[in-house]
Amino acid sequence: MILGPDGILNRDTRGDWVRLRTLILLRWMAVAGQLAAIIVTDWYLGVRLPMGLCFMAVGASVIANVIATFVFPQNRRLTEFQALMILLFDLTQLSFLLFLTGGLTNPFALLILAPVTISALALELRTTVILGAIAIGLLTFTAYFHLPLILSDGSSLTVPRMFEFGFWLAIVIGILFLGLYSRRVAIEIRSMSDALLATQMALDREQKLTDLGGVVAAAAHELGTPLATIKLVSSELAEELSDQPSLRDDAELIRAQADRCRDILRSMGRAGKDDLQMRQAPLGEVLREAAEPHVGRGKRVEFDLYPSRDGDERQPVILRRPEVIHGLRNLIQNAVDFARSTVWIDGEWTGDRIAIRIVDDGEGYPPAIIGRIGDPFVRQRRSEESQSRRPGYEGMGLGLFIAKTLLERSGAELSFANAADPFLRSHERPERCGAIVEVIWPVGRLVVVHNAPLGENVLIQG
Repeated sequence: MILGPDGILNRDTRGDWVRLRTLILLRWMAVAGQLAAIIVTDWYLGVRLPMGLCFMAVGASVIANVIATFVFPQNRRLTEFQALMILLFDLTQLSFLLFLTGGLTNPFALLILAPVTISALALELRTTVILGAIAIGLLTFTAYFHLPLILSDGSSLTVPRMFEFGFWLAIVIGILFLGLYSRRVAIEIRSMSDALLATQMALDREQKLTDLGGVVAAAAHELGTPLATIKLVSSELAEELSDQPSLRDDAELIRAQADRCRDILRSMGRAGKDDLQMRQAPLGEVLREAAEPHVGRGKRVEFDLYPSRDGDERQPVILRRPEVIHGLRNLIQNAVDFARSTVWIDGEWTGDRIAIRIVDDGEGYPPAIIGRIGDPFVRQRRSEESQSRRPGYEGMGLGLFIAKTLLERSGAELSFANAADPFLRSHERPERCGAIVEVIWPVGRLVVVHNAPLGENVLIQG
């Protein structure tokens, strides 16, 4: 995964994923296993093998490893083609050993799965398909053409043709199944890794904005003393230069600019202190802050705050955490993007929980993916009407994942649903007919105190 020049995650760039050192270590393990198998088979089991040719095949891998170790840096990352060539060499070397040692009568033929599995985990689909096809071709060749295993009594080891065909079929199915399975797992891991990185970047950005107020307040405090010194000295110079008008005007200009800098820093300092004090805020203010970037986009945004039957009448004051604001902002953005005209943001609290519901009057989530909402890189497919409300939209499917991850990190539980059947006709749909997102926190994870006035419901016309 690479960040493009515009800061967007580029998941199509997949080169340089595999380190040469990794494949070298795997090959050394294969070499050790092959040598052990050859020696035990020949010396202990008494099977007559063409030892010279076997050691030549193993020696080819040793030479390739030595050359790769001394010629290339061990931290070198391989291109797609280079990784394919290395795995193809290993596949060919293993197939040659199988040719020398009985073909499919050799149980170690199963190891032909290894290069294909590595390719499925680390390389592109096209590369894995090529390597898998070659593996099946070489396996089929060794099934028909191979040197028989000669036992200690001089007889050849033979197995029933049905068993040999079954072994060939099992390995072919293993190549296909493990290739697909490993590919799927690798895609899930990479998707989650990319999405978590995007989530961390979003959280870091919010944290930097939150901490900026503290930096501003500290700067205002530190610069106050030197500015006061500049003002004092310039005032004394202006008095002493009363008989030199031009120099006195310069001293007075310095004093005036120092006063201006002092006023600017005081303003910045107050803003910074205000920001530091805003580590906590009433629930309604946090919701309005999260929605603020999206209230001027042509849609109505309505806020409704109320306690449940057993809840305190006073509005709760909650922690103003960056991940909470950013997560809610992403959910509100998604609702505004696909609403026809109105988005409702409801806040409800009880003695032990706080619930936020974000509802729009759009078409809702597609039924085919509603169970996967919140997974990384799941795009919401909308109709042509939705596309007309958000022309040119081609998201990565990360917005809801980032929101879900950030909010769950704060202790929330999220649920996604549709307010009405998406297949109902327009005139049959209720007012709140679109997507519903409900976010619920335990009070202990978010609330500071119940002491803010309830206030009135708010309607904002975008």
